[in-house]
Amino acid sequence: MQFSLNGSKKSASIHSQTQTVFFTQSQRSAKMPRDREPLSVGRVIGDVLDPFTRSISLRVNYNSREVNNGCELKPSHVVSQPRVDIGGEDLRTFYTLVMVDPDAPSPSNPNLREYLHWLWWTLMHPAQATRTKENTRLVTDIPATTGASFGQEVVCYESPRPTAGIHRFVFVLFRQLGRQTVYAPGWRQNFKTREFAELYNLGSPVAAVYFNCQRESGSGGRRR
Repeated sequence: MQFSLNGSKKSASIHSQTQTVFFTQSQRSAKMPRDREPLSVGRVIGDVLDPFTRSISLRVNYNSREVNNGCELKPSHVVSQPRVDIGGEDLRTFYTLVMVDPDAPSPSNPNLREYLHWLWWTLMHPAQATRTKENTRLVTDIPATTGASFGQEVVCYESPRPTAGIHRFVFVLFRQLGRQTVYAPGWRQNFKTREFAELYNLGSPVAAVYFNCQRESGSGGRRR
């Protein structure tokens, strides 16, 4: 996986030996009426997030497949965690990335909403990262400045494997106010992005993007 901050003169990145994906937040949605904006059309606004104004670019790619709002990817396309690129010039800024499924276990009965698939917390210099023995407590003290700066994977990536209907998989990006400590949730099901943001004082999202996915043999299924 590669996780990077891209600016005009500086960049910071994370590399690991996994497949690569970019998530992209479309520029053309910036001036679109809110009721026609893709996140509203896809009911991400409402089911997962409150209305917000996008203020930074978010790009996500699974290998050569770019994630755009409402696109469809197969489970075989998203087995490995994606590549994520965040725009911006200030590499001292902290970010949090959340990936959730609001349609678990099925769109017609989403009683596990939201299912947490992935959680990255902040960017920092690896020498300053402090963890507990259980790897569930992360201290974020150092901003991402020049050189190699690393984010902390609080909840490891779990690939989408929908069994019924068409599921939405949503990436949400928050800008942190500063250094904090974050604890991994005890379970993935019934995660609440709004409550998580409130708990850690993250405010409104700065970007979000989602894709649709259904079981490999599925075709023409219904989301609701």
